[in-house]
Amino acid sequence: MANVSVAAEWQLLYNRYYRKPELYPMRWKNIDLSRNKVACAPFGGPIAVIRDDSKIVQLYSESALRKLRIFTSSGVLISDTVWKNPGGRLIGMSWTDDQTLICIVQDGTVYRYNIHAELIEPNVTLGKECFEQNVVECVFWGNGVVCLTEGGLLFCIPDFKVMSPCQLAETGAEDLPNCMAVIEPKYTVSGNVEVLVGIGDGILIVDEDGVQRVEGEVVQGPVQKMVVSWDGKYLAIFTHDGRILVTDINFKGVLLEYNCESALPPEQLAWCGLDSVLLYWDDTPLLMVGPRGDPVHYFYDEPLLLIPECDGVRILSNTSLEFLQRVPDSTVSIFKIGSTSPAALLYDALDHFDRRSAKADENLRLIQKSLPEAVEACIDAAGHEFDISRQRTLLRAASYGQAFCSSTLALMHVFVIIVGFGSNFLRDRIQEMCKTLRVLNAVCDPEIGIPLSINQYKLLTPSVLIARLINALRHLLALRISEYVGMNQEVVIMHWACSKITASSAIPDATLLEILLDKLKLCRGISYAAVAAHADKNGRRKLAAMLIEHEPRSSKQVPLLLSIGEEDAALMKATESGDTDLVYLVLFHIWQKKQPLEFFGMIQARPLPRDLFISYARCYKHEFLKDFFLSTGQLQEVAFLLWKESWELGKNPMASKGSPLHGPRIKLIDKAQHLFAETKEHTFESKAAEEHAKLLRIQHELEVSTKQAIFVDSSISDTIRTCIVLGNHRAAMKVKTEFKVSEKRWYWLKVFALATTRDWDALEKFSKEKRPPIGYRPFVEACIDADEKGEALKYIPKLADLRERAEAYARIGMAKEAADAASQAKDGELLGRLKLTFQQNAAASSLFDTLRDRLSFQGVS
Repeated sequence: MANVSVAAEWQLLYNRYYRKPELYPMRWKNIDLSRNKVACAPFGGPIAVIRDDSKIVQLYSESALRKLRIFTSSGVLISDTVWKNPGGRLIGMSWTDDQTLICIVQDGTVYRYNIHAELIEPNVTLGKECFEQNVVECVFWGNGVVCLTEGGLLFCIPDFKVMSPCQLAETGAEDLPNCMAVIEPKYTVSGNVEVLVGIGDGILIVDEDGVQRVEGEVVQGPVQKMVVSWDGKYLAIFTHDGRILVTDINFKGVLLEYNCESALPPEQLAWCGLDSVLLYWDDTPLLMVGPRGDPVHYFYDEPLLLIPECDGVRILSNTSLEFLQRVPDSTVSIFKIGSTSPAALLYDALDHFDRRSAKADENLRLIQKSLPEAVEACIDAAGHEFDISRQRTLLRAASYGQAFCSSTLALMHVFVIIVGFGSNFLRDRIQEMCKTLRVLNAVCDPEIGIPLSINQYKLLTPSVLIARLINALRHLLALRISEYVGMNQEVVIMHWACSKITASSAIPDATLLEILLDKLKLCRGISYAAVAAHADKNGRRKLAAMLIEHEPRSSKQVPLLLSIGEEDAALMKATESGDTDLVYLVLFHIWQKKQPLEFFGMIQARPLPRDLFISYARCYKHEFLKDFFLSTGQLQEVAFLLWKESWELGKNPMASKGSPLHGPRIKLIDKAQHLFAETKEHTFESKAAEEHAKLLRIQHELEVSTKQAIFVDSSISDTIRTCIVLGNHRAAMKVKTEFKVSEKRWYWLKVFALATTRDWDALEKFSKEKRPPIGYRPFVEACIDADEKGEALKYIPKLADLRERAEAYARIGMAKEAADAASQAKDGELLGRLKLTFQQNAAASSLFDTLRDRLSFQGVS
């Protein structure tokens, strides 16, 4: 049978067994829990200890200055610091989920420390009213706290990550509460924290929105102590008459009631898992109460601190740390006195096998059908053990049974299908449990001091455990666990590298770089830039620059180079990457920090940054771009910019109304003309700019004299035409002379301008001044376009080209004259085209046919 000495250590509470193995003998010295305030983090976390300034204690060989000391769960000192914080007496102290120590003093100031006893800035205050009234009590939960002031007000910090205090609704009671308990936000319907306040003869539920009194027969009389279960479903209450009650969180009924021997409220009230409640008074045994049956007493001769966990309670004393938990069902089935369960028989079979007894085979035959269940029970029981030798024995029993499962399962294939056990499955379960136990045993080592149960480990998750190890600077163990469980090692190596830089101020940069690279290269894709940023933050800029050289990602590399002042290297890396966004990032950074000439010098020899800068500056920074072109001797580019600016200025409506804006436009063009003139390759542009400026001046004068804003920015031809239309022939002639407009162009412009004003007399007079260099065709077209056929007849006979004359007659509808002219020209094809023009006129068509036939007879095509 199984070893009875294991079960002999258990205590029976009704039908459930409890055990209390010692996790550690505490390694600290001269620590008396009764003289100190103590805060223990859950999940085997650190322990913070500071002398209780609310008690009068005798000082032995210690300093009068109070020290905040942080230990592991095994009592190994991690860090300490002298407590010098103002604000009055320390009221409450607790650890958050990320192992930040929260300390709240009388005036409502919240101080935060990391695990290395370093103060985290900034400090936060609960508000003016807390400062005036003083905090008298604090109730913590995972990541928040509720504080009670002397005036009975309740203040809450729902999340220490946000640190945003708020005031809860006022209870309206004259007296302070007897006790308080908190229902965490994740367990409430509203999603906000709810506070259970024991006031007078009842309980109030307080949140931000209001106050609600608990109705019903569950609570009768004053409540002295309350505590909510780990899962937020149950509430343990200690009443004024010494009764301990357990009800659901909605107060629907009493699940447990027990009369204690003392009506004095216990100093500590804690849940042990979800099956029992612990009560602790000074100088009396620790009392454990369950749903039925007699309670269990545990005797101690030193002060205790109860630390609730998800599956039990850690019991801390001056000399030891124990873990009180309900014995798992698998462990009970194996080690219970007199157990004949398959798992117990399998465990016993291993013992017989080790002693080479035939009884081993007999046991295996008895449990042949239940062998997979027995193996699973041994695996599960091993996971819940803290004793390594017992873990090993249970896993050996599981392996021993698993070796016989293949043949057994072949006879039981139906059972295998239904239950889901198989030889491979059991083998994998054993391997998985071995891996888990190796991790748990490694962190449970007294030097590490994180005593996790398997349930706590699963709830905490391996990633959080690794984060806590690296936070405690246990990088080697964290790295090995990460590798062992198949997790990414980058986080561990990154944290180690940053910590190494911080702690290695005396090591030269080159030596430290080799040390860092030796470890950083273990992880592909690791961010060298992040490590370099930490080096720069610690004042090691040279080391940061050397680390950045190993960063393969330009997007990480370039911003950091900028932050450490390596602008030239950043520009080079950004250019090599070809990423225009990165190049612009560097350009804008340098632009703001450097003098213009220094900036120009940096980009001049680099085509990509230079071109990107020019593209941007053309749109938004003309003045700066002009300085750049001047510094590099590109005068023609400056000229083009000036000319463009003049056109942009011309878009202003005021610039075309004789306003002062017109002057700056001409000055800009003049500057452009002078710059063009200094380069031999831009003679045309220089001449064009000169004429542009001259034209603008003339147009401006015309607008002033005519008081009509119709000249500026029009062409020379349009200016002349407009002057003639307005009757200002002298101005038109001046423009012609100034810009050397040819006679042909002048005649064209004047003919159509006079036709536009329908000044036919002036047009006729103009045609007789001298023989027009453009001929009379423009006169004809101008008259026809103005629908003045009579005026056109004055000029058609003067057309020297018979074909033109024929077409002109045709346009004004004179068929006979058009036919005669075409006949004189002897152009049969023209006659054919004209016939199509007059195809609606039968007589005219006949005339054109006759003439065309005559030409054909004469041999003219």
